[in-house]
Amino acid sequence: MGTLRLPDVVPPPTEDCGRLKKAFQGWGTDEAAIISVLGHRNESQRRKIRETYQQLYNESLIDSLQSELSGDFRKSVILWTYDPPERDARLANEALKSRNKGINQLQVIVEIACASSPHHLVAVRHAYCSLYDCSLEEDITSNVSLPLQKILVGLVRSYRYDREVVDFDVANLEAAKLHEAIKAKQLDHDDIVWILGTRNAFQLKGTFQCYKQSYGNPIHEDIMRCGKGILESILKVVVWCLDTPEKHFAEVIRASIVGLGTDEDSLTRAIVTRAEIDMMKIRGEYFNMNKTSLDNAVIDDTSGDYKDFLMTLLGAKL
Repeated sequence: MGTLRLPDVVPPPTEDCGRLKKAFQGWGTDEAAIISVLGHRNESQRRKIRETYQQLYNESLIDSLQSELSGDFRKSVILWTYDPPERDARLANEALKSRNKGINQLQVIVEIACASSPHHLVAVRHAYCSLYDCSLEEDITSNVSLPLQKILVGLVRSYRYDREVVDFDVANLEAAKLHEAIKAKQLDHDDIVWILGTRNAFQLKGTFQCYKQSYGNPIHEDIMRCGKGILESILKVVVWCLDTPEKHFAEVIRASIVGLGTDEDSLTRAIVTRAEIDMMKIRGEYFNMNKTSLDNAVIDDTSGDYKDFLMTLLGAKL
């Protein structure tokens, strides 16, 4: 369940566009008005606002936001305003083109492939081709070396069955195959790539359950015992995104604000991409993991319009 709050009566797109246009005019920008409109509209409503704004003013709403806003506030509002497939295609490209391709960057690809619906993944791949004149798979192959390349390409090529179907005979058999590969520390073994990149999420939950019952440990713990490299970390993210995505995103938020400084890109991504999906679950998981409130953690580590926008997406009444 998401945390986005919609007004009881949603104004027509023309009225919303008029408020946004007025917010951009004059000497300063009315950031509160932008938050009030865009921070309380769902995906389809935001799409209508973008289309209507273009029709009314013959200019792109994204371009207007780009020119009028700045910093982390600008990035978060623009990511929120994009259509989700285009947003995720842009996030994937940014991750693949970054100079440092560590876990913080490459886990973005895993989130898109494993923590969203099969239909959304296909839409992201279409958007990627339209934006960058090449496929997501091609850019992974060009920018990521083996064995990570093999894992990531296998994940983004997937089109999983999305019904709740579990065959526990298959689950037990594939849990054994996963255990053999992990025990041999062959984390890019074809069985691992095929099982994690092909089976539906419900089937994999059953497989992970059978793995723990048969071998005593959660599968992600056995993976992490193989070593401390990025391959182990990526596979842990794969398991969590498929099994309990709320746990993964709670950890992304925790890691983004712990210690000195804040990783605003990761914090923004987690909140913007999950506010309409499962942020209520993430909030609960965050409390279970850290014994503190996610909302208070965000308030303590952010400021200004950026803080107000993130808190709006978290359902706060400003």
